[in-house]
Amino acid sequence: MDAQKKFKAKFSFEFFPPKTPEAVSRLQETQQRLARLCPDFFSVTFGAGGSTRDRTFETVQDIKEKTAIEAVPHISCIGHFENEIREMLELYCNNGIQHLVVLRGDLPSGSAGGYGQFRHANELVEFIRSVTGGHFHIDVATYPEFHPQAPAASVDLKNFKRKVDAGANSAITQYFFNPYAYYRFIDSCEKLDIDIPIVPGIMPITNSSQLIRFSEACGAEIPRWILKRLQEFGDDRTSIRSFGIDVATELCKDLLANDAPGLHIFTMNQAAASEAIWENLGLCDRISNGQPAHISG
Repeated sequence: MDAQKKFKAKFSFEFFPPKTPEAVSRLQETQQRLARLCPDFFSVTFGAGGSTRDRTFETVQDIKEKTAIEAVPHISCIGHFENEIREMLELYCNNGIQHLVVLRGDLPSGSAGGYGQFRHANELVEFIRSVTGGHFHIDVATYPEFHPQAPAASVDLKNFKRKVDAGANSAITQYFFNPYAYYRFIDSCEKLDIDIPIVPGIMPITNSSQLIRFSEACGAEIPRWILKRLQEFGDDRTSIRSFGIDVATELCKDLLANDAPGLHIFTMNQAAASEAIWENLGLCDRISNGQPAHISG
């Protein structure tokens, strides 16, 4: 973890593009509430195969217009060709966007092909650099517990290094619940001379069935003790939410105490859990004059 000490901690929240007018209104309320916490940025996801392309941009624009927080679109390569990526990059450049989260992305459900021109995120990072130079700060994804499609941990690490070597500035991890998985991963990265901030992704537990479904899809391990507690709560959503906030708070405290360079919270477009975790961590006390909160190493 020594290499991560030198990076200033950054804090961010992730949203997904809403589908209905009612969902738009709910997300706008969430944005306003979380904007008061002065994070470094809000990121907006990009659906499988680019299925939310227009809504991602609309959500980013809405954040820019209604908050003072930097809005960061995700962009993925699956299902896209060079001309389409060029158009998106030009759109973002022309609208003052200077930060991207660059991903491989997933195939749309039921799709048997149509990968597009790029097959891996490192190829997309390299293409973005060739077209726009250093205009964008590029975040990429990484997996402390390793990508579910990776044949081996060593292969997954090499794939991550390819993204870094292609021009990534920093990384955001898939969520996890075991901090030692993150620490071991960072140690492995240091041995490969990967020298960028690797920010932990945090998933507050608010819905047990949803968490299990997501975790099976992305390969995130839910510790047995957490699963057992969730089973005990049954349909008691209040208890699940309270337990989930406690779990996330303790995880975040451990990570920050061990020099993690910030936190990236997957909000599921809801504010309450993120607000509670933020308060429990004492980050509200670190906000000064409306500036983004930072914790020194």
